[in-house]
Formats: sequence, structure tokens, C-alpha cells
Amino acid sequence: MRIPFPQRLLDGYASFRAGRYASEAERYRRLGEGQQNPTIMMIACCDSRAAPETIFDAGPGEIFVVRNVANLVPPYAPDGRHHSTSAALEFAVLQLGVVHIVIMGHGRCGGIRAITEPGDPLSTGDFIGKWLAAVRDVAATVEHDHDQSRAQRLMLVEQASVEHSLANLRTFPWIRVREGKRQLTLHGAYGRWFRAE
Repeated sequence: MRIPFPQRLLDGYASFRAGRYASEAERYRRLGEGQQNPTIMMIACCDSRAAPETIFDAGPGEIFVVRNVANLVPPYAPDGRHHSTSAALEFAVLQLGVVHIVIMGHGRCGGIRAITEPGDPLSTGDFIGKWLAAVRDVAATVEHDHDQSRAQRLMLVEQASVEHSLANLRTFPWIRVREGKRQLTLHGAYGRWFRAE
């Protein structure tokens, strides 16, 4: 039995073609004719609620985005294995020549919550637990005050994780060199968009 393509996506595409694509046809034509040339790379969480293009009101071609569980950057490891985030960093820095890399953390991150709070793992599969292992070390460095709520502790670990990823960016030799020459700037960002404040 063939499962139909999600109607939500078909409707969204029709809306895009009739709206934004039609009103920005010239922009899309230019983007299609040339190379992409964003000046900003953003490493964000794959949480469907934290879309960087939406949050920063960015148009097509403005931000080179990589999304993964908990917006993590692993340390430089030229070991011949598959490294999606590292490959994207290499392409963005060495090929595209981005001048800003932003690690965008967010509140209520399920990946970080899975490490900091007891309970069932996010998955019984092979990949998420190993991917999030670095966050365990980060969480252990965040001073735990027994007067903190679980939400406050989670927020501190989420923020510390952004700092940890920034430190890991500096383990990539070509990032370190460009940052030292002031050709590249590294930034951490953190937002809590899921609260009624």
C-alpha cells in the first residue's frame, strides 16, 4: 500500500508558490543563477519549534543552517568517520567563507533535558545516546544548587552547552586561524521562545 505524501506539505508548497515565491521571483531567480553566499552559519537544534530562519526573520540564502539534536558541535576529529556537522563547518568556512558562526541554543531542549533529568532515554536506538554523551560532561560542570528548580537547572545546562560548542569550534584548526586573523567571529545565542512571558 502506498502512503500518500503529507497533505500539509502539499498545501504549504502551494501557498509558498502563490505567495512568497511569486512576490520574490527575482530574488529566487538570482539565487538560482549564482552560488550561495551567506555570511552567517548557524548551528541550531533540530527541534521543530526552534527554526532559526523564522526566529531571525531570514530570507532564502541569508543563513547557512545546520540542525542537529541539541545544537551540538563535536570536537575536531579527522578520523575518517562520518561527521555531518564537521563537514558542514568545513564547507561553510573553507568554501563559502562565512564570517560569523552562531550556536543557537534554546529553552526546553528535549535533548539536553534527556541528559539532565532522570527518565527514559530519547531513543532505544544507536545514535542519540552517544551524540548526547558530551552534554553529560557539561551538565556535571554546572553547579547544582538544591534551591534551583529543574527548569532553572535545565536552562543553565542549555546555556553551558552553547559555551561548550563554542569551545569545540575552536578545536578546528581552520576556524582557530580565521578567528585569530579576525576573519571569523563565533557567537553564542540562547532564547526561550516556548514560554508565555
